[in-house]
Amino acid sequence: MTPDSALQLQKLGHACVIEAGAGEAAGFSDDSYRKAGVEVLKDAKAVVAAADVLVKVRPPLPDEVAGLRADQTLISFFYPAQNKDLLEAAKDKGATVIAMDMVPRISRAQKMDALSSMANIAGYRAVIEAGANFGRFFTGQVTAAGKVPPAKVLVIGAGVAGLAAIGTATSLGAITYAFDVRPEVAEQIESMGAEFVYLDFADQTQDGAATGGYAAPSSPEFREAQLKKFRELAPDMDIVITTALIPGRDAPKLWLEDMVAMMKPGSVVVDLAAERGGNCDLTVPDQKVVSPNGVTIVGYTDFPSRMAAQSSTLYSTNIRHMLTDLTPKKDGVIFHNMEDDVIRGATVTREGAITFPPPPPKVQAIAAQKPKEKPKELTPEERRANEVAAFKAQTKSQITMLAVGGALILLAGLYAPASFMSHFIVFVLSCFVGFQVIWNVSHSLHTPLMAVTNAISSIIILGALMQIGSDNNLVVILAALSVFMAGINIFGGFMVTRRMLAMFQKS
Repeated sequence: MTPDSALQLQKLGHACVIEAGAGEAAGFSDDSYRKAGVEVLKDAKAVVAAADVLVKVRPPLPDEVAGLRADQTLISFFYPAQNKDLLEAAKDKGATVIAMDMVPRISRAQKMDALSSMANIAGYRAVIEAGANFGRFFTGQVTAAGKVPPAKVLVIGAGVAGLAAIGTATSLGAITYAFDVRPEVAEQIESMGAEFVYLDFADQTQDGAATGGYAAPSSPEFREAQLKKFRELAPDMDIVITTALIPGRDAPKLWLEDMVAMMKPGSVVVDLAAERGGNCDLTVPDQKVVSPNGVTIVGYTDFPSRMAAQSSTLYSTNIRHMLTDLTPKKDGVIFHNMEDDVIRGATVTREGAITFPPPPPKVQAIAAQKPKEKPKELTPEERRANEVAAFKAQTKSQITMLAVGGALILLAGLYAPASFMSHFIVFVLSCFVGFQVIWNVSHSLHTPLMAVTNAISSIIILGALMQIGSDNNLVVILAALSVFMAGINIFGGFMVTRRMLAMFQKS
């Protein structure tokens, strides 16, 4: 909770309490919470006793789960697949547990996706940590003191953390390479100014789309091709940032000890998967170690905590959106709708039952693109037959329209007065010309071009003004309506055109 998010929670009808000193490390004082209407309690026990909904960052400790009540809801990171004992303990207590790490990765749930929020920070911070341990510039320079080559950065895994790392490394001027088992992310990588590393592998179709945006386990053949490519790259890379994770499994080993040995002294490996065993053989969780050949391996597991103010702001926003969905009537009453895909997916225990794992979401986060069916190749005879049939159908419809139109004009000529016919001919010609003008305009130009055309073609207002002084009341009414509608055309046409032009102006 931040003071700003507390104000938003109070608008939902909730009263907020917080442990004294909880926000100090992130720069939020107890007084700032009090000014936002939050009750500051002396310790965590007082918060647990007072609150109906408890919110944490890290998974709860066993004694914290033991202190839950049956009517309480706990919202935190939980990792239910790895913490089955905690899951059983929460079930026995009858408490409702919402795991922020289980929020499904669908479009509607992006505002609550705390994993992505924290991964974004971790990817950014990984590059900063790499720079702090790297003895040279990221960007290349030509100075009076000599030429400085740019650093070469390899990012393994182009999820949220990987893309954040790519963006940061590229913006700092490094030559950035990136690899991912999901081929559909190649365009994202290249759009950010990095180079996608392709494998010499005939069947590079390790599509992670079907797993909700995460990478899927690779085949042994694919893994061997991966490692071969990484061994080729290792001697040239100055910085390697690994982000590869597979849900419910230990982190895959991708940067092996022999690859570290190939790297130049002073190079840096930052392992964002250290908490789950690490992608690098030499990673030690929560520590920074140096290999025998002088390569620094950073295995910190608290990258988001190293940017506490930013992490707190983003995580508190994720929590606020979750509570917004849990309080649909904004009356301070929690309504736990298990029919909602997001709430159901994140709920791991409820009413004395374990609800993990959830059913797969109805809409996948990233739909794998289905191959398009190739159009059937027609033979010359079939093509000719289709052309003849189309020509006959077009000729038939045109002859029918001409016959009907000619009959109507003939009837009008027989029975209508001469004065009507002169006006009618002008009317038909104007309709024909107008139809041809509009029909031949590209659809993409309709809005700006038609807006100006409406304004210019409203010369009809002159004819209406000439008729508005008529002695016939019906003519006066029709002329007044013409002036009104022509006025809309004039002012509306120029207004739309002005707005269209404003879209292309810088300021």
